[in-house]
Order: sequence, then structure tokens, then C-alpha cells
Amino acid sequence: TTLMVNLIASLTKRGLRVGSIKHDVHGFQMDHPGKDSFRHKAAGAKTSIISSPHQVAMVTDVDHDHAPQELLPLLMHMDVVLAEGFKRAQFPKIEVFRAETGKGPACQGDPHLMAVVSDAPVDWDVRRFAATEADALADYLIAFFGLPGAKVVSFQKSIG
Repeated sequence: TTLMVNLIASLTKRGLRVGSIKHDVHGFQMDHPGKDSFRHKAAGAKTSIISSPHQVAMVTDVDHDHAPQELLPLLMHMDVVLAEGFKRAQFPKIEVFRAETGKGPACQGDPHLMAVVSDAPVDWDVRRFAATEADALADYLIAFFGLPGAKVVSFQKSIG
């Protein structure tokens, strides 16, 4: 997540409109008890939209775990979309690999792996960046995809 935040900031300062998708396999609760929108959902609304002069948020029930490609229409006004998670999806990936965790890599050998972010020396036949190189990674993505243009790139963590 730290790299995602830094990369979003780096791409944004270059004038790109950046969208993000965070995958949570465990589920999440965006609203909280006591909030009107929570009460709407608790009463049985399948979709609830919260609108203000500065933000719009929507909570909707779904019948399956959505692939990032299914969510892209919600972000078509973005120049680039970064997704955290979705390690089994079939689109360009960047893995954040930390050898010190003792966990093995999540995407090594994946034909969609385009880069690895690791402070450990790795030989994966893809470009490697250090965790502190968000600006260099942003430059790489801009060149790789010929940005602007809506693309999905997934970040994979090797830590559980």
C-alpha cells in the first residue's frame, strides 16, 4: 500500500488522473452503524449512494467477486487505473516482493508480470525497482503504456 500511495502521488504530480481499485478477499464494511447510509442498507436497500458537492460514494450488493475489468467502466474518466490485489487476473502486474517475510513470490513466472519492486536482488527476467523508486516506476509505466490512457496494473504483495 505504501508503494501504491507513492506511485499515485508520482503519477498525479505529472498531471495524470489516477484511479485505484483495492481488492479485499475478506470483505469490508464501508459504512458504519449510526450513519444514514448504513441505515438505508440495513433497511434493505440493495444500492445506496451518498452524494456531496465534493464526493460521490456507492455501496451496492453484488452476486460475485468482480474482476478489475468489470470495474473499469466506473473509472473510464481516469488516465490510468492501479489495482492492488487480483493476483490471478490476466493483466499487467507489478509484484512487491519482500524476501525477509519468508513468503515466496506471488507472481514470479506469470506471463503478465512486467516488473518487481524489491530491495532484494532478484533475477525474474523483468525490470526491478527498489521500494523507494516510485518516481522511476511511474516513468516506466508512462513509457510502457504510452500514457495517458486507461490501463490496469496490479500490485501483488508476497506477504500474507
